[in-house]
Amino acid sequence: MEQTQYLILLLIALCSVSECVQRQYHFINVNKTWTEAQRFCRENYTDLATVDNMNDMNELNKSVNDERVWIGLQKTGVDKWQWSSGEPALYLNWRSGQPDGTDECAGMSNGQWHDLSCSIRQTFICNSSNNMNTGLVFVNQMKNWRDAQSFCRQNNTELVSVRNQNESQQVQDFISSLGLSGSWIWIGLFRVRDSWQWSDQSNSSFRNWNTGEPNNAGGNENCAVIKPNAQGQWADVSCNNQFPFMCHEDKLILITETLTWTEALRYCRQNYTDLVSVHSVQMQRRVMNVVKRASTEAVWLGLHNYCSMNMWLWLSGEIVCYQNWAPGNGTTPENCSLEKRKGAVQSGGDQRWISLPETHKLNFICSRYEE
Repeated sequence: MEQTQYLILLLIALCSVSECVQRQYHFINVNKTWTEAQRFCRENYTDLATVDNMNDMNELNKSVNDERVWIGLQKTGVDKWQWSSGEPALYLNWRSGQPDGTDECAGMSNGQWHDLSCSIRQTFICNSSNNMNTGLVFVNQMKNWRDAQSFCRQNNTELVSVRNQNESQQVQDFISSLGLSGSWIWIGLFRVRDSWQWSDQSNSSFRNWNTGEPNNAGGNENCAVIKPNAQGQWADVSCNNQFPFMCHEDKLILITETLTWTEALRYCRQNYTDLVSVHSVQMQRRVMNVVKRASTEAVWLGLHNYCSMNMWLWLSGEIVCYQNWAPGNGTTPENCSLEKRKGAVQSGGDQRWISLPETHKLNFICSRYEE
């Protein structure tokens, strides 16, 4: 019994998983138009580069010199609200009558949100973009929204995301503990009026525009570049310009054969690296993009139930820290006397994880990542 408890504690201690870069990037030092660059990347890799977060952006910057470089972002013209971290705003907690369509950034007061002019100077809260448990940091400096965002990013955090009711309560309790109830404080929510789309149809809503961008100078700036001498920030330019470009190679592969979990595991290990592990919000978003093309209602992940300890583990042996279970799945004890259970992700709906008998035959996702 003591040995089992020790092992559980050891696994929990390993919950801090290092983030892998979600894609492998390739710098192509040949001048092409955006469309020509897109064609080259699709023929030789996966697509023009998609950027999910600042980890990806920092990886890109390692290969970029002081020149403009195409990325896979192109204008589409759809408005939406999104978080500074790049996540879409699915949970909303607007004050009555808000947003009224006149302003671009969001502040929080007494637990509710209001759209405000981004130029207003307010205090703000920074937080890790993918883990509320790492702590909220109140910054007692008056800054406009863009400067607040830059301050958080310079300190390896993000303006705080409020993605569900639980996080909303955590932020509100934090504000109350500071004696700031009723004050307006910036959160990481902002409106994208000139919404852009990634070439690979990714749903990543991460943006890293330089100050004053995008500005659509001349009325035809519909493609995005990494701007020189701007710490990796972006600008919009005409797609007919010719620049070097960045391709990405997708490391997640959807296999549309229908196999049991054990058969899928064997297939991935023989042909790639392993069944995919999902350790973060960013990786879950990559999985969500991939499973849209599945032919089965769910898709196998590298997730299995370790029955003797009544816990779920990834194939690497790591405990499931980041979780995305559908209601009624993954949180209640499994019946070990029945068929062994494995984890899958739904291919439709909100694409959450479910527990299924390992003999079900499903599509599956292989990974090229080395754990």
